[in-house]
Amino acid sequence: MGEVAVDEVKVNIEMIEEGEQEKNNDKVMEEEDETENGEEKRNEVPLRKHFHRMDSLDKEASRVSGMPAASKVLSTAAVLQLAFQSIGVVYGDIGTSPLYVFASTFADRVPDKSDIIGALSLIIYTLTLFPLIKYVFIVLWANDNGEGGTFAMYSLICRYSNVNALPNQQTEVMEELSAYKLKLPDRHLRRAEKIRDALERSSFAKTALLSLALLGTCMVIGDGILTPCISVLSAVDGVKKFDSALSKDAIAMISIAILVALFSIQRFGTDKVGYTFAPAILVWYIFIGSVGIYNLIRHDSTVLKAFNPIYIVSYFRSDLKKAWISLGGVVLCMTGTEAMFADLGHFSVRSIQIAFAGLVYPCLICAYVGQAAYLSVVPNDVSDAFYKSTPEMVYWPMFTVAVLASIIASQAMISATFAIVKQSMALGCFPRVKVVHTSNKHEGQVYIPEINFLLLLACIFVTALFKDTTNIGNAYGIAVVAVMLVTSSLLILIMSMIWQLSLALVVLFVLVFVSFELLYFSSVLYKFTTGGYLPLTFAAFLFFIMYVWHYVQTKRHAFEVEKKVSMEYLNGLGSSLGIAHVPGVGLLYTELTQGIPAIFPHFLTNLPAIHSVLVFVSVKYLPINKVPPEERFLLRRVGPKEYKMYRCIARYGYRDRRVGNNEFEELLMEHLKNFIRDENSDQKEKAEEVQNEIHFLETSRQAGVVYMLGHSSVKASEDSNLLKKVVVNHVYDFLRRNFRQGFVDLQIPNKNLLQVGMNYYI
Repeated sequence: MGEVAVDEVKVNIEMIEEGEQEKNNDKVMEEEDETENGEEKRNEVPLRKHFHRMDSLDKEASRVSGMPAASKVLSTAAVLQLAFQSIGVVYGDIGTSPLYVFASTFADRVPDKSDIIGALSLIIYTLTLFPLIKYVFIVLWANDNGEGGTFAMYSLICRYSNVNALPNQQTEVMEELSAYKLKLPDRHLRRAEKIRDALERSSFAKTALLSLALLGTCMVIGDGILTPCISVLSAVDGVKKFDSALSKDAIAMISIAILVALFSIQRFGTDKVGYTFAPAILVWYIFIGSVGIYNLIRHDSTVLKAFNPIYIVSYFRSDLKKAWISLGGVVLCMTGTEAMFADLGHFSVRSIQIAFAGLVYPCLICAYVGQAAYLSVVPNDVSDAFYKSTPEMVYWPMFTVAVLASIIASQAMISATFAIVKQSMALGCFPRVKVVHTSNKHEGQVYIPEINFLLLLACIFVTALFKDTTNIGNAYGIAVVAVMLVTSSLLILIMSMIWQLSLALVVLFVLVFVSFELLYFSSVLYKFTTGGYLPLTFAAFLFFIMYVWHYVQTKRHAFEVEKKVSMEYLNGLGSSLGIAHVPGVGLLYTELTQGIPAIFPHFLTNLPAIHSVLVFVSVKYLPINKVPPEERFLLRRVGPKEYKMYRCIARYGYRDRRVGNNEFEELLMEHLKNFIRDENSDQKEKAEEVQNEIHFLETSRQAGVVYMLGHSSVKASEDSNLLKKVVVNHVYDFLRRNFRQGFVDLQIPNKNLLQVGMNYYI
């Protein structure tokens, strides 16, 4: 009781101190608001420790109230409907793994019965330990307000510590953006704060966290390349029943034709292509589960002893090296597991859990048990275990459904790749590409033409190069386990710092999951030279592009902040700014959320006039999935009222849908009018003045809206080292010139665009 009382006193003292500090912070905000309006700045009050000092507008821009709850409250019927839909979108990849797991596990030998029992036991407990326990019952809860994936976990961590390394993303108290709540002070909370403080003080930790998130993203994209190849190739391999003399080249050509057709229909969108396939995947699971039970009864029911994990030990004792090598094939039984988390935003935690535990898991177990029962009698058929174990009477229906299921499995990972690239681009970690929203109901469903074309080329290359599933399986295993290791690393941080679990539970998680993932990873790396190099090559290439883009964007933003123009400069020009005014609204885009960008005086130097209404627009991406529409715009006045200059911060989450220029202008004008009204809501005598300003704004809008952008050229400074000069002057410049320009990404029509060139030296 004494300890509880002490804790209560501590909490009360902290609340009092926090209340006093909030008063001080509010005072700072008021003072800086006056500075923004050109008035004299007063004495500064220091902010609370642990956080660097930020201006009030930047702080306010990073805060969004009314965030959706961390879990969706849905009726039972709605959850079951989502569970059914998830079958067609999420579980196609893991559902097609029985096509090739045993063939990959025993790629270099014919197994005896003890080997088959040992491998089956490994498959059963791999499916149980990772997809079922780790992902379904643990990882799914590490979501970002209902959104899953590597970037979602990264943004969740950034919410609880000031470790965000993304440009234009630094925020002060990120916990306020989250639906999670902190607990009362205890030893777990104190440990969490120590971890947070250590992360915040270490620039290496910030870079390492971002690099880890980017690495996981690159591996998922690599997965999106390999999934169509191995799934389609495995399914098409069943056509040998029609013509056993069919060569690998012919099967590869048929697979490539299917891949071309698959990528050609992507423009219709996931909503039309993916959701309608749930019945087909349901039929697939019923087929493989039923055939598995049939084989178990007909051939050898003694394989059920594989549920005893002692046979895993016996399997490794018989031949340690061969058993270790075979792990590279066993790991393929959980391909597509990451899709459960990455596609969480389309569904809900409960719906994903019900679909996997109620249908996917039992059907997969039956399928593998049935194949093992067949192979224990006919081990020589291990290279084509799936189709050889299929009864003659259902062979062709099974073949048809297998091809359809492989296409759907590919569709799920392709759609996930599009979503990941969109998130990466929104967070400043990927060059600009065209993003097409394919659904009015589901904002997260997008199609990216350039990425679709590159994925098709990569899939054709991989299929034509390898021509069979064995080597592709070696590559696939590395991608699968690497993503799992990244997820586990981020989850450990979430468990320690955000969930504030006991140290014993965290250590248990590491021992049970991470240790086995490292064992699997060592096995798949053993096959590096026989295909394993492929995903690592893809990931290294993508990581290099993303890191270069992020690095230069970060330095460019720092340059903007350093070179921004003071309010004294603006006040010195007077309300006329020293030049003529023309009717219309000018939207000057800048990365700054405070201060006058260096490009503005550059415009005044090169242009003879400026628009009657000028709005400094800053597009700010917050590390959250969505920003409520009513809080999309944050507005301030720049300088005295007669200047008719405003600042607008347009805030977006990484899953938000960008609108066209006409809709953007309408929304901005409406919010600007409301801002003018609210600014003088308590001063009735100024009603006429408010109406005049709104009328002036409407008149200016009717005269036309012009978008002003700086056409920047980023160069490395003269004292930079050779590597930096190559990265900035050549690699980044190549990416900037060959990807979409800023005004295209902002959906600005050419006729309304005005650009002025400016050099950035970083």
